[in-house]
Amino acid sequence: MSLAVVFARASLGVTAPLVTVEAHLANGLPAFNIVGLPETTVKEARDRVRSALINAGFEFPARRITINLAPADLPKDGGRFDLPIAMAILAASEQIPASSLDGLEFLGELALTGELRGIKGALPAVLAARDSDRRLIIPSANGREAGLIHPCPALLAEHLLGITAWLREQGELTHPEHTPGHAQADSACLSDVIGQEAGKRALEIAAAGEHNLLFLGPPGTGKTMLAARLPGLLPPMTEAEALQAAAIRSISGQPLDPEHWRQRAFRQPHHSSSAAALVGGGSHPRPGEISLAHHGVLFLDELTEFERRVLDALREPLETGTISISRAAHSVTFPARFQLIGAMNPSPCGHYQDGLSRSSPEQILRYLGKISGPFVDRFDLSVEIPLLPPGELSRPRQQTEPSTEVRARVLAARERQQHRAGKPNARLNAAELERLCPLSTDDAAFLEQALHRMKLSIRAWHKLIRVARTIADLAGEPQIGRPHLMEALGYRAMDRLLARLRE
Repeated sequence: MSLAVVFARASLGVTAPLVTVEAHLANGLPAFNIVGLPETTVKEARDRVRSALINAGFEFPARRITINLAPADLPKDGGRFDLPIAMAILAASEQIPASSLDGLEFLGELALTGELRGIKGALPAVLAARDSDRRLIIPSANGREAGLIHPCPALLAEHLLGITAWLREQGELTHPEHTPGHAQADSACLSDVIGQEAGKRALEIAAAGEHNLLFLGPPGTGKTMLAARLPGLLPPMTEAEALQAAAIRSISGQPLDPEHWRQRAFRQPHHSSSAAALVGGGSHPRPGEISLAHHGVLFLDELTEFERRVLDALREPLETGTISISRAAHSVTFPARFQLIGAMNPSPCGHYQDGLSRSSPEQILRYLGKISGPFVDRFDLSVEIPLLPPGELSRPRQQTEPSTEVRARVLAARERQQHRAGKPNARLNAAELERLCPLSTDDAAFLEQALHRMKLSIRAWHKLIRVARTIADLAGEPQIGRPHLMEALGYRAMDRLLARLRE
């Protein structure tokens, strides 16, 4: 037989489309050609596969070898196709039985000795193989991420000879060890934060409704401490959500901790990060920080130090939950459903217009103008985190509410939202708000007057109703009332600061 077909998986975003590897041995001068839109790393497989087969004791056919990677219009890169190419050549040259390849897929990079090296993006390939009801043979180095899936269709191999022996029923391949992982992290407790009750309340509301939150205050007041405690208040991810987040880490080449893979991510990029680092990019598009924070928290500290265009690049993903990156060869879409927490100082010197401030109103307005109005509009809540009053640190500390108690209220509020709309309040669209979150005539008039006085946009109207609905859920109230609207209006610190400076 001079023709063999083997199945493999490419890597395209968080998907793993099927690739058919066809090997044809023809008469003529010895040659080795790979067609089907291969990148340079795939073309180099010719030398790796030849050396691996010879050093593993197989005969490399001295014939005209043509390898076709179909579909031809799908870009292929990386060393992941080494193993399927080698298996196709062995089957085409009748060194292994072609019938033994039925129902199998192969992925792996070959060393010159025939050993298998790990690849990036193995987890999406394992999920795709499971959906196709086929078994996938991958390197043992990828066993930890394959073990996240149960039941797992993958088999692990360390050497090419181990695979061929298994195909001849002369050996065994190992199964990945399943690791369920812990759903909740042992994160820092909210009771560690001294004072700042308004900030803790805003954090509870943000966790309950999946709202974006902005902390505004002088340096050293606890903004970062509060933000770091948000993951401990959030509900655990479902297995499907955890696998989505793990798949993004897999394609980005980041290590997966089997014990903590079900815990929500907390990403804190430096303010010098570029737009590509934040939203993703590159000639071969890779996920950025917003995708690595999928189903988790993205914390941007020192918000005004980020470039304005970098922050504005987040506006669309915040609305859609995805980011599409287009290149000349192809377009890739990464998921980016994250909760944004920002922290910033109120002025260049770090303080308000008080005895500690050395900045004029014009300097402060110019400083705050580094962040565009449409981006600030994406925050559902903004709250001031002031300096602690005198004597707060020296007096004996009273026991404050721990994260476990706050989290219990958050979980109860999330259950009400799931029962009502099947999603957190922050994701409700305008039609769902009108249907599920009605206001009385008097309350609607009150909210509209407040919007005009504060010069807020229609987006702010919807965000205020979403926040008020979350406050009502935390209180166990079936309808939004005037107190809920008034508290929601209280979380507009940025708007009040700008209004004072413009007076």
